[in-house]
Amino acid sequence: MRAWTWIGSFSNANWRFGLHAVLIALAAALLATLLDPLLGHGISRLTFGSFNIGKTLSTVVRLWLGASFFGFLAVESVGAIEWLTNVAARLRPGAVAGAFSPSRRTFFQYAAVLAGGFPFLAATYGFAAERLRYTVERVDVPIANLPPELDGLRVAQLSDIHIGDYMPPREIARAVAMANDLQPDISFVTGDFVSSEGDPLDACITELSRLRAPLGVWGCNGNHEIYAGVEDEAERLFREKGMRLLRASSAVVDHNGARFNLLGVDYQRDHMTSGEPTGPMLQEVEHLIRRDMPNFLLSHNPNSFHRAAELGIELSLAGHTHGGQVKFEIVDHSVSPARLITPFVAGLYHLPMNGNAGIASGNGLQTAGMQKAALYVNRGLGTLGFPVRIGVPPEITLLTLRRA
Repeated sequence: MRAWTWIGSFSNANWRFGLHAVLIALAAALLATLLDPLLGHGISRLTFGSFNIGKTLSTVVRLWLGASFFGFLAVESVGAIEWLTNVAARLRPGAVAGAFSPSRRTFFQYAAVLAGGFPFLAATYGFAAERLRYTVERVDVPIANLPPELDGLRVAQLSDIHIGDYMPPREIARAVAMANDLQPDISFVTGDFVSSEGDPLDACITELSRLRAPLGVWGCNGNHEIYAGVEDEAERLFREKGMRLLRASSAVVDHNGARFNLLGVDYQRDHMTSGEPTGPMLQEVEHLIRRDMPNFLLSHNPNSFHRAAELGIELSLAGHTHGGQVKFEIVDHSVSPARLITPFVAGLYHLPMNGNAGIASGNGLQTAGMQKAALYVNRGLGTLGFPVRIGVPPEITLLTLRRA
């Protein structure tokens, strides 16, 4: 808007027309790039020789859009602070009416430049560095009703792969190799193999099939498999590659002479659809829950944890949030976009099991004899929308199960 107004101040009509046309063309290119996934990815396929012009344009546009939004907020915040200081200066006893402080104005001009530029630096770092800085999280998880034979069971978890322009097969292979180096007893992949229709699901699952664990590799679908219409295809590919995708189904797994019941579901919707409530979550697996052994659930949406705890499922594994992709610490409090959709953003959580009142998180598992269900939310590997991670590195998890 400011550029349009500035161009309008030119005296030469030809210059005004030409620059306004360029500005309109840039806006159209921006809009087309943002809508590219809905338009068949035509722009992202534009190439010049071996150089992918479309992918580069899409990356620049996404980084600019996100960074400029936060830069705008930062600049306007500095302007608001400057206005407040000017008001305070005028109200001060002895202040001269209409007095102007050049030094204060210069200070806030520099402050606005620094504040507005910081999001661009952060976005560049988040895209070029932290987005691919895989982190291994090792977590001990106390489990209610865990048999002694299962104490020390090692579980590897990957989630939210989102294969595509910003998650090529070679990066999935690197994550798989890191997971295999942890020597887990069993491996889980909790959904979102793709982002949208047309993404190479086969290539993603081929790389995941290289996961190695004595008790096998298991998974569940995420919401993006639904959006892309590949839930059945993902199940078929898992089966062909020697893995198993659980869809409203269960399997009993034996280890060291003890057993646990492994359940899995497709993405559990937790909002209104077509004006009608979807009903309680996990209805399709209620009849599969066992009372003679612990139950472990693979459910992409962490919001199913409330229902899982009510049903007496001892451990739930989820993803979906990406940890918010961006997180800031302000006075010992984490600020993350993921908190807009769930209280379970990333890490380990607990709730009273079997419908007991109250909510708990952290490491405490027993309160006055009350058993607690556990949830672990993986931050995922890939990104969605804004190809940046800041304060939320991609995660490969090794969970070690312990008796409560």
